[in-house]
Amino acid sequence: MHDVFDRFSLKNQVAVITGAGRGIGEGIAMDFARAGAKVALAARRTHEIEAVAERIIQEGGEAIAVTTDVTDPDALEALAVATKAAFGKLTIWVNNAGGSTMRQPMTTLPRDEWHRTIAVNLTSVYDGCMTAARHMEDGSIINISSGAGTGPVPGSGHYGAAKAGVNSLTWTLSAELAPRIRVNGVMPGAIPTEVMLKALNKSEDQLDELLEEWNIPLGRLGTPQDIGSACIFLASEASSWMSGEILRVGGGAKPR
Repeated sequence: MHDVFDRFSLKNQVAVITGAGRGIGEGIAMDFARAGAKVALAARRTHEIEAVAERIIQEGGEAIAVTTDVTDPDALEALAVATKAAFGKLTIWVNNAGGSTMRQPMTTLPRDEWHRTIAVNLTSVYDGCMTAARHMEDGSIINISSGAGTGPVPGSGHYGAAKAGVNSLTWTLSAELAPRIRVNGVMPGAIPTEVMLKALNKSEDQLDELLEEWNIPLGRLGTPQDIGSACIFLASEASSWMSGEILRVGGGAKPR
């Protein structure tokens, strides 16, 4: 029986995290590195992922920054190849990139926004999973979903539909890729990232208002580290008998 701390360690693991330049993705990347993983940081904004990589390296970790548009399958393939070239293998893939800043009823939503939202939040996850499956001998895929995919979300139906698709994809791939690769998901609650605040038309000085609106039983908004902790669990040996599960991390609030 391994020591309990060893079960949660990511030592000797190599992880890709998309959308790793800020917000939840940055938090996951930093936590993975601190747990011992070598990490490949992917996002479109090169300066952001380079800054995160530099922080990891300064802390004694190992990281590379790979500029990536997750809506381009060739870019995802190049990301996997670069990761294996740098670190020799690939064992963890976190599909985190996504989001939607437009809130509008479905009847007035521009068709282009529907297609853009599906491309960024669902098709990119499919492509990421397919890329990971080709390049992993075994390991863990983690898809960052949302409570928006579990019920009605007036004003964000396009985003909710994409995340419902992510949940379904997670369940199906957990069966199809087993036992070689485990596939799980995480549904973050109210975490005041830049994208979320823009979508809700809130500013940093309105966080108390947001906390009250969401009626969070545990009495605080979430942090990227809250999601990082859940992802460490799902990526580590500690969850070796889990696949096809979607963890809600939201302070006890009702999913939305």
